[in-house]
Amino acid sequence: MAYLGIDIGGTKTLMILFDLRGNILFRQKILTAHLYQNFLNDLKLCISQINDQKIELCAVAIPGLIDKDKKKAIAFGNLDWKNIPIREDIEEIVQCGVLIEHDVSLGGLYEARQLKTKKEKVLYLTISTGIGAGLIINDRIEQNLANSEPGQMEILHNRKMVTWESFASGKAIKKEFGKEAKDIKDRHSWKVIAENISQGLLDVIAIFQPDVIIFGGSVSHYFNNFEDPLKEALHRYDNPMIKIPILKKAHDPDNSVIYGCLELIKDNLK
Repeated sequence: MAYLGIDIGGTKTLMILFDLRGNILFRQKILTAHLYQNFLNDLKLCISQINDQKIELCAVAIPGLIDKDKKKAIAFGNLDWKNIPIREDIEEIVQCGVLIEHDVSLGGLYEARQLKTKKEKVLYLTISTGIGAGLIINDRIEQNLANSEPGQMEILHNRKMVTWESFASGKAIKKEFGKEAKDIKDRHSWKVIAENISQGLLDVIAIFQPDVIIFGGSVSHYFNNFEDPLKEALHRYDNPMIKIPILKKAHDPDNSVIYGCLELIKDNLK
């Protein structure tokens, strides 16, 4: 039996056909078309290339707001798609049931299940173009917070109220330092980056009170550069009412979302 995961990104969409053991039967990555109908046409073409494999169930990761009751994606982040009946549209293409879920929540689901020591509350925080988060409680996505957007929190920074991701995301790092995170080598710059991350992270910790925070997204590849200064920044604000959680780098930040699709599928087969 075969199961399909689709990770829709702002620039690229990844599709992987799995068996239940996680073996890859088919893999395809395409550019995400700006027009929604063109995206559906591209998806249909890719599905036609899956030879003699009947898809039993499909999970779709969406970078935006979801209304699961109405089976719609309300907004798609950087894509100009709004109020799209994406579940029904993809069901028509793949000819099987389709599950839809927030991409960061799926990444968190996979990463939480990779922890050697299980934790009750796991917060998966992605720092890339923007900042997103998914909360996993006892190895399940906390649905009441699945559409949360912590990157949009307003924070006092340089005497102005601005969104957290406007000064702490990967996009903000490039704007401030004139280079991508991968090209930043000096410790002082990473200390500044860690300080910026800490300003919003303290609020996130106070609200969610996670046991562990797992960092994903493109900036997480450089976790070793900001881990120590971030811990130092957080512990400056030690508060007996707020426990600073364990900080960890994602097990597989590049593929956590697509493997989270498989985890969601497994949960719905039980």
